[in-house]
Amino acid sequence: MISITIIGSGNVAQHLIKAISKTTTLEVSQVYARNIDSVSHLIDSDKITNNISQLKNADLYIISVSDDAIQSVSNSLFFSEKLVAHTSGSVAMEELSDKNRKAVFYPLQTLSKKKEVDFTTVPLCIEAQNEADLHLLTEVAQHLSDHVYNVDSEQRKSLHVAAVFVSNFVNHLYKIGSDICIEHKVPFEILKPLILETAKKVQIMEPNEAQTGPAKRNDTSTINKHLAILTDENQKDIYKILTKSIIDNGKKL
Repeated sequence: MISITIIGSGNVAQHLIKAISKTTTLEVSQVYARNIDSVSHLIDSDKITNNISQLKNADLYIISVSDDAIQSVSNSLFFSEKLVAHTSGSVAMEELSDKNRKAVFYPLQTLSKKKEVDFTTVPLCIEAQNEADLHLLTEVAQHLSDHVYNVDSEQRKSLHVAAVFVSNFVNHLYKIGSDICIEHKVPFEILKPLILETAKKVQIMEPNEAQTGPAKRNDTSTINKHLAILTDENQKDIYKILTKSIIDNGKKL
């Protein structure tokens, strides 16, 4: 049984606690949370502490806090020579304290507390300073997910930027689409089959091949009609930027 201590209580931390608890080979030995109540529904109370100096021995410590807090939390750990990983997509492994062995355990997925996720489908990007630690991380990751990747800090930063484009930005575009529907009194529900079909296509086609729409066709008449419909200047700017990007990409083919 591999013992794991989770340091943090946010979205990623809670999903990790749930996923680890479902295995027979991994154990959440302890959770550090400033607010004990935030994780009391996930694990026995005697395994939760809000005093970081009370952390017990474990095979792996996973820091799952905000990016800005990773370094300070890492520095505050009282022990040394232990394997400590963070779960950030944009923070370099080297930002962890030198007093412990450094690693990264990054789940590349959008995770919300209220939305259950099949963790076996979540890509886990791992990195470590030496082969022994990488072997342990790989073993842990493979017990949790069917998709494990060895990714260094620079590659992970690039993945994180790409993830922002394909997830966070796309979700914001859903929000804009919803706002337009509300403004013109049509149900957003009508667009959901289109959203699903677009997501399905990119599973079997390259994004460039899947691209359709007026910008792809350079249909200036339709583009101008769309711009005339938009009443929000910010929406117009976004439409123009994305349209230009699609048109310019087509010129490179």
